[in-house]
Amino acid sequence: LSRGLYLLIREATNARNLDALLPVITPANARRVCFCTDDRTPVDLLAMGSVDHMVRRAIDFGIDPLEAIRMATLNPAEWFGLRHAGAVAPGRTANLFVFDDLRRPEARMVFSHGRLVARDGRMIADRGSASTAGVASPVGRCDVNWEKVRWDVPARPGQLRVIGSLADQLVTEHRLMKPTLAGGVAVADVSRDLLKMLVIERHNGTGNSGVGFIQGFGLRRGAIAGTVAHDHHNLVTIGADDLSMKSAARAAAAMGGGLAVAVGENIVARLPLPVGGLMSDRPLTEVADGYARVVAAARELGSPLADPLMAMSFMALEVIPALKLTDQGLVDVEQFKIVNLFT
Repeated sequence: LSRGLYLLIREATNARNLDALLPVITPANARRVCFCTDDRTPVDLLAMGSVDHMVRRAIDFGIDPLEAIRMATLNPAEWFGLRHAGAVAPGRTANLFVFDDLRRPEARMVFSHGRLVARDGRMIADRGSASTAGVASPVGRCDVNWEKVRWDVPARPGQLRVIGSLADQLVTEHRLMKPTLAGGVAVADVSRDLLKMLVIERHNGTGNSGVGFIQGFGLRRGAIAGTVAHDHHNLVTIGADDLSMKSAARAAAAMGGGLAVAVGENIVARLPLPVGGLMSDRPLTEVADGYARVVAAARELGSPLADPLMAMSFMALEVIPALKLTDQGLVDVEQFKIVNLFT
């Protein structure tokens, strides 16, 4: 801010930075601050909202309501160079919402391009009459060469490099730990919250896979898996034992992409994401219900995280420090190079 930049404050499902940054905002710098979100789940969208939720939180914190609304409207429009948006004025697109309480802005009416499209939380505009007759439902593709995937980690001298997952953050720690060995291989150890993690290439059937260990997910048994894994969106699984991990990973792949939770060979919850393994073509409320079941199942296995599936999706994002796992192996992001699992 002191150097003339804009500050974009993000509040996502798994990266919650709003409360930490609200004290930074002052009347002198508020015009250079924008609210934004990122990777917000259907459950959170329905329960709390999106950027509008941030506006209400900012007002509760003590930010002037007009400044809070500006940080969600005019400021980001100016930053993005959207001269047609962001304000109620001649020459601006009439995208606006009407609310009753300045200290608690909740949409009573929503206008899009000057047309009333929603009232009291319900869509009233025509969603379009395009026919879907003869159009096939989306079919996801998950091309995994299971024969080449390596699940075991042969024991070697030295300590393990372990991804240290932090609650509500995308950054991780680079931890060094003594491995737990069984039959000449390094294995998960739930007594130390030391879980195994695999990232499996799923787009071209190469069989590439990276294996590592992670702390912070708290699973006491079973495994979770999914094809939402920024930015390569390969197949990721984290678990307490290999059988559960294999079951969860195969279940996610069998759906053409999606999320799955398994205990041993039993799939206890799943959510298909047939559009690229990332999205669903089903109604929002239906997807939210399915997502809630998957998250609840993961938490039932012992994870204390608010959303273990969303947290997992960032553990393979090799551009955010400090240690991440990809299908090419373990990445030390601060050195920006692949490193050995054992030091």
